[in-house]
Amino acid sequence: MKILHILIFTAAVSSFLLSSNAFAGAESGAYIGAGAGNTNIKGPIDENDFDAEATGYKLILGYNFGVVPLVDLAIEGSYVDMGEESIGDLTYSQTSFNGFGLLGLSFGPFGLFAKAGLAAWDADTRIGDLSTSESGSDPVYGIGARLQIAKVSGRIEYEYYDQSNFDDVSMASISLLYTF
Repeated sequence: MKILHILIFTAAVSSFLLSSNAFAGAESGAYIGAGAGNTNIKGPIDENDFDAEATGYKLILGYNFGVVPLVDLAIEGSYVDMGEESIGDLTYSQTSFNGFGLLGLSFGPFGLFAKAGLAAWDADTRIGDLSTSESGSDPVYGIGARLQIAKVSGRIEYEYYDQSNFDDVSMASISLLYTF
């Protein structure tokens, strides 16, 4: 009798864990999220060599089309604050609004993705009491992995901003997303 209870319990748990509702992969629909991570900006600023890291954050809004099984197709927008990087008297901060097209592969609850798009950025530089601002738009690329359970997913990703005025502008982040 005890073995029958164990078999029934094991069958119930297994059917839940393997059901398409429990781990459906990337859910179709609109999603929102937020993330935080390490930012790096490296290159010349006002004839100074600049290489600094900071903690940044981002807010994400997107839509996953879910039209092809095992393939994620999405559009995504984000606001990114790269934080404030400082070396001596030189302080640099940058924010951007990003638009991406996202292509991914779904392996049940796990997935891998790549994204490409455009970043419209604004930057402020301070050296002592002197302050300057600049802005521009440049390509941005990213790769990452996700784990999704029901409508909640966690992502780890790396984004590279291809800004012509710097050698390296990047962000490695962890995000939490909710699909409606």
